[in-house]
Amino acid sequence: MSKLWGMREVADFLGVPVNTLYQWRTRNYGPPGKRIGKYVRFVPDEVRAWVDAQPSGVA
Repeated sequence: MSKLWGMREVADFLGVPVNTLYQWRTRNYGPPGKRIGKYVRFVPDEVRAWVDAQPSGVA
């Protein structure tokens, strides 16, 4: 298993601000994250799978 990503790594990977990820979490949107203590961590393969599952095209 690879190292878990924090909010900064996921934001960098997706090209969005960290605050956007927090907003998405409040709306039950975005890649699945897990709370570990006071931190939110992401499994890199799950983040990539979430990106692949998004519809293609421009909204």
